[in-house]
Amino acid sequence: MKPYSTNQIFVPGGLPELTYVARTEQDLEVRLRQVRDNLCKLVTLTGPTKCGKTVLAHREFPREKVVWLDGGVFSDEVGLWLEVNTQLNQPTAVTTSSASTPTSKMGGEIGGAIGLGGTQLQGKFSLAQESQHSTSTAQMRFGDPKAVAVAALRTSRTPLVIDDFHYLPRSLQESVIRALKPLIFHGVPVVVLAIPHRRYDAIRVEREMTGRVENVQVPAWDESELAEIARVGFPLLGMDVSDATIADLASEALGSPHLMQEFCRQLCRNLGVDKTVASHLRVPAGAADKSLFKNVAAATGRTMFERLKRGPRMRSDRISRKLSSGEETDIYGVVLRGLASLRPGIQTVAYEELRGAIRQVCAEQPPQAHEVSRVLEKMAEISSSDEASTPVIDWDKDNNLLHITDPFFAYYLRWGEIDLSDGSLRLGYA
Repeated sequence: MKPYSTNQIFVPGGLPELTYVARTEQDLEVRLRQVRDNLCKLVTLTGPTKCGKTVLAHREFPREKVVWLDGGVFSDEVGLWLEVNTQLNQPTAVTTSSASTPTSKMGGEIGGAIGLGGTQLQGKFSLAQESQHSTSTAQMRFGDPKAVAVAALRTSRTPLVIDDFHYLPRSLQESVIRALKPLIFHGVPVVVLAIPHRRYDAIRVEREMTGRVENVQVPAWDESELAEIARVGFPLLGMDVSDATIADLASEALGSPHLMQEFCRQLCRNLGVDKTVASHLRVPAGAADKSLFKNVAAATGRTMFERLKRGPRMRSDRISRKLSSGEETDIYGVVLRGLASLRPGIQTVAYEELRGAIRQVCAEQPPQAHEVSRVLEKMAEISSSDEASTPVIDWDKDNNLLHITDPFFAYYLRWGEIDLSDGSLRLGYA
């Protein structure tokens, strides 16, 4: 058996070469491949965070063959189009030079005679001298980065992929889509990746795109698909893991291959397996225990949960509120405790459902509706700040909907545990 390291087999957050699952029944690769065939539509590849959108896009559109932009990097338009030009090796400044070469000539004649043996030869000899000098001037011509980039994409017909399109400011989304619209019309492949409830951002920012958008939706993985990661990976390490243990891992992964990869790698760590074992290793039943899931939770969603629990900086202390469990916390803790009691997955939670859960966890008068709405708005701001790795929640104030967008955060609400000694909540369901 060829030896592998555990990190080669299970690659959470990376591009798994050995445990990639094609999900052939979903037909995702075929649909995405059609983008290259003069589709003349903007393709939106949507799915929950960490569901495999980026991995799928990489398989069909390798970075070295496309212009690939990460939406979270750009805050202004100039930077975005300059990056397009950089990847296309397209200069936005051209130097032109001109030269002049004046020439001067000097001439004259010499006459004389030469005698040879009584014979005289006469002749004239001409002498000439040339000199030249040159001067040159240089000029810089600057092109508009957007115009240069669009022209280069049109000429080269290089596919353009924008990951995390929803991270771009709305004004920048509008400008980008408007600039790309003519390219899409002429069949240049353009793919944007986004989370599900933002899949129509491209239409909202440019109404004329209606009818010119093709959505390829990457659904959450079902447990049989997640189990395939383990069934392919463990034998490569010489491990015999029971179907029951694999099912336990898949049932807690919340439809996320990223989490499933984390679980499989954590199981290997728990068993001391860092590379292919020399002799066959039979893994006992029950190896996927509570400690495994708690360890993964501590390493994933804890940081963001604690930031949301702290909330924004305040000039004064917040009001302490008592919970039915006997705990005391402020309004941010109350909202998170109510949300945790719902044990959400990657889903949308209606405001009234959350309000009902908050009433259940409060031992006294629950916060007013406007207070909860304000807290959710602040939490969404914290979640999408530059310091956050990903926006774990998104509060739609207009429609009173809370979108749980990150499986790690949802998973932490199930398995995370925080010490009460610092006044924080203790979460975790055994």
